[in-house]
Amino acid sequence: MSSEENTPGTVVVRILDKEYQVSCPPSEQEALLKSARYLDENMRKIKARGNIHGLEKISVMAALNITHDMLSKSQQLNESKHITMQQVKFLEDKIDRSLQANRQIEIT
Repeated sequence: MSSEENTPGTVVVRILDKEYQVSCPPSEQEALLKSARYLDENMRKIKARGNIHGLEKISVMAALNITHDMLSKSQQLNESKHITMQQVKFLEDKIDRSLQANRQIEIT
């Protein structure tokens, strides 16, 4: 990475019709804008339900929802990783047994 990619610039994001200036390296600006759009969408959905009022409460609910989704996905990923590791171990053991059987056939 060049030093230009790491030098923070200012990015303006718009969330619930309010603008925020965020310092961000150019290499991360696209991810920041995508994150801001995702947050804005979540906050708009909460606001549209009409049962939660006030920017602070909407922000907290959006943060809780996003965090819950992230933790759920992380747990699913860990479970998938564990299952995959078990499958790889099973295949490694199967290969080892086959190799061992072939060695015994060659020796006899």
